[in-house]
Amino acid sequence: MKVSVIGAGLAGCEAAWQLANNGVQVDLYEQKPKKHSPAHSYDGFAELVCSNSLKAERIDSAAGLLKHEMELLGSIIVECAKKTAVAAGGALAVDREKFSDLVTQKIKSHSNINIIHEELTRISSGYCIIATGPLTSDAFAASIKELLGVEYLSFFDAAAPIVTAESIDFDKAFFASRYGKGDDDYINCPMDKEEYELFYNQLINAEIAPLKEFDKASMKVYEGCMPVEVMAKRGQDTLRFGPLKPVGLTDPKTGKRPWAVVQLRKENAEGTLYNLVGFQTNLKFGEQKRVFSLIPGLEGSEIVRYGVMHRNTFIDSPRLLDNSFNLKKEKRIYFAGQITGVEGYIESAASGILAGKNLSRILLGKEPIVLPRDTMLGALSHYISDETVQNFQPMGCNMGILPSLPERIKDKKLRYQTIASRGIDSLKECLVQYE
Repeated sequence: MKVSVIGAGLAGCEAAWQLANNGVQVDLYEQKPKKHSPAHSYDGFAELVCSNSLKAERIDSAAGLLKHEMELLGSIIVECAKKTAVAAGGALAVDREKFSDLVTQKIKSHSNINIIHEELTRISSGYCIIATGPLTSDAFAASIKELLGVEYLSFFDAAAPIVTAESIDFDKAFFASRYGKGDDDYINCPMDKEEYELFYNQLINAEIAPLKEFDKASMKVYEGCMPVEVMAKRGQDTLRFGPLKPVGLTDPKTGKRPWAVVQLRKENAEGTLYNLVGFQTNLKFGEQKRVFSLIPGLEGSEIVRYGVMHRNTFIDSPRLLDNSFNLKKEKRIYFAGQITGVEGYIESAASGILAGKNLSRILLGKEPIVLPRDTMLGALSHYISDETVQNFQPMGCNMGILPSLPERIKDKKLRYQTIASRGIDSLKECLVQYE
């Protein structure tokens, strides 16, 4: 049996590696060096386009926990990253070219992997893993759209920041829906006139992240992605008549309607994560932290995903994929990488591991691995396949998507150490069951 893996980025390389190591013959399609996307320039596989960092190494961080899980699952990316690492404090950073060269060499030298340097414009027949990334070519994206339906494919990532519920100050914030409609679905952060004007002035003067040329072109044709800072510049009261309108809300602490209200909406069924409604933004990450911390109740909030606005092809995974990254309506097809809605280098690579490992198990007549929710990769695979998630937006690894501990631990470092230990133990037990 032969499998096509489309794309030799981080996810595609991991998927091909897992399949090949389980005795499956792989055709790995990569359009470079014949054609490069607007963001790519190096001919090697697993090219790191933005940062050269794979985030924190310590196991009591979300990224550290995920990388440790990936090592247990046989990751080629983490192995090569450690062999080409450069000094970066507590982060795992790499020499980009040496890292890409090593991944490329290992993939090309595997006897079960056949490299085809060709741009595919149609989804191949037979079993395949689609790992074409956030800058999928227009021709191949059209093929995906034909397969899934136009409503299931996004070409622009316009997302608001997401914070952990436990980091919100409920001495200031309160639960309520406008006019009492609903079951107190929103968290509300009320502002008086002085607080609003301070926030407004800082927002319109905050530093904006530069857009790449292909992002600028995408933004021109995307009508629903106006950044909150752009909207604010239309006039001081624009936000008060838009996403921050206080109409229909009463602050229980004052008994009055606030001057303005920032609302947060539940991001997951468990209610551990909330997004800032109407706060799509292109501010630099540091500026988001500084300015949004001026919102009453969010002064000490933990942002687990910053607002972003850029070209990003991704599918509506909760409606399409199961927690094995398998397409529900056509079982021969798997997706992996950022096109699934996982965000970040290691998250993309990790999804490729799970897709490749599970497809190889299916071909060998075995049950697919369902990872426990208390592992980081298990939590990510649950997030992208959770049908309760509405207005799906990409997500990176973070402690907020993991189930809460049965006991409350106030010390953050100890809490994260306990969560990480639980996840590693859980993964080891799981892998024994699937041997």
